[in-house]
Amino acid sequence: MDPSYNGTASCPTSPPEAAPRVAIVGAGPAGLMAAERLLAGGAQVSLHDAMPSAGRKFLLAGKGGLNLTHNEPAPAFIGRYGPRAPAVARWLEVLGPQALRDWAAGLGVSTFVGSSGRVFPHEMKAAPLLRAWLHRLRAAGLRLHMRQRWTGWQADDPPTRLRFDTPQGAELVEADAVVLALGGASWPRLGSDGAWWPWLAARGVALAPLAPANCGFDVGWSDYFSRRFAGAPMKSVRLQFDDFDRAGEFVITAGGIEGSLVYAAAAPIRERITRDGRATIHLDLLPGRSAERLAEALAHGRGARSLPNHLREQAGLDGVKAALLRERYDAAALAERVAQAPQALANELKHWPIELKAPRPVDEAISTAGGVRLEALDERLMLTALPGVFCAGEMLDWEAPTGGYLLTACFACGHVAGDGVLAWWRDRAETISG
Repeated sequence: MDPSYNGTASCPTSPPEAAPRVAIVGAGPAGLMAAERLLAGGAQVSLHDAMPSAGRKFLLAGKGGLNLTHNEPAPAFIGRYGPRAPAVARWLEVLGPQALRDWAAGLGVSTFVGSSGRVFPHEMKAAPLLRAWLHRLRAAGLRLHMRQRWTGWQADDPPTRLRFDTPQGAELVEADAVVLALGGASWPRLGSDGAWWPWLAARGVALAPLAPANCGFDVGWSDYFSRRFAGAPMKSVRLQFDDFDRAGEFVITAGGIEGSLVYAAAAPIRERITRDGRATIHLDLLPGRSAERLAEALAHGRGARSLPNHLREQAGLDGVKAALLRERYDAAALAERVAQAPQALANELKHWPIELKAPRPVDEAISTAGGVRLEALDERLMLTALPGVFCAGEMLDWEAPTGGYLLTACFACGHVAGDGVLAWWRDRAETISG
């Protein structure tokens, strides 16, 4: 220990036959679930977080009606995790969607399946669940330490020695095991700021760069389109990008696009921009009508009707969709295309290109990609480079679209990490005693 360190230290490391003393850093769903499993296994658990109270981002997620999980069949559900699906599937074997609903019911929070298959608490809020959960955890012996910001390791620190900045000054915690559940880099004002990245990198942990997930993208609209349609929903469209082809809706922003349909395709779009510097998506602006029917409708004589009225009455194009055409064609060119090439225009309406220039910054994203590579962890989610240090939650290198998939996997890997600490501690005790 650094003798000049002006803080407090806990008592020496426990003998292996005693209950382990575990420090968890991060009071989100993954950290809290790890705490629950550890307490159930007899561990002494202290939980530290930089925020004034636990679950800040979790509470924000519940503002619009907490989407806890999804009622999708298991193969489709697991497929939402893309390249990391095999690893996440192992977490979900421990705590899957139905088990998560049963767990919430044990806290007195009943859930229901919405029309889209998303699962919500009947109260449509995160706060009642979080209150009940914290009450149960405190009763089980959890010690919460808020406004404590982890500051990394000094050169001679063992992995389970943690240093914190607190309102009372610097403090030092010695633990038998550590669970890091620090989140990614989105929503830094709620504590997920990615500050941990260089500290783990310096200790030889394999990391993937942090990047925005479930994010919007920059397009670069004209001034008129930006002023007139920022905030307008783009409803009833299909978004096509490589193998992605899904109906839904999104929102026009001042500089680009965002929203649920965009978030669902965000990962491959982001990767394409990283590789090529840009990515082009295609929209079916009128998915309920074939190109042939559209061409016939557009070919009807305009008569005395204005071009906007003709597009609205014959093709069902108005508002933001009609304005999108003017981002490519001026009025004269569009009128000529309607009159001279209705089939070509109909084909375009079924496959309308939008070039995306960049993802929005990570601190604006709903979640984060990148982080601790899963290859840097064993099956218990312990860092192979730092024995005794486990990781869970969004700081791991996996991602998923919104729709309950993010929360479910955070809960599940917290469960795995908590059980992993207990199993590691038992193995260690047996090795020493045997």
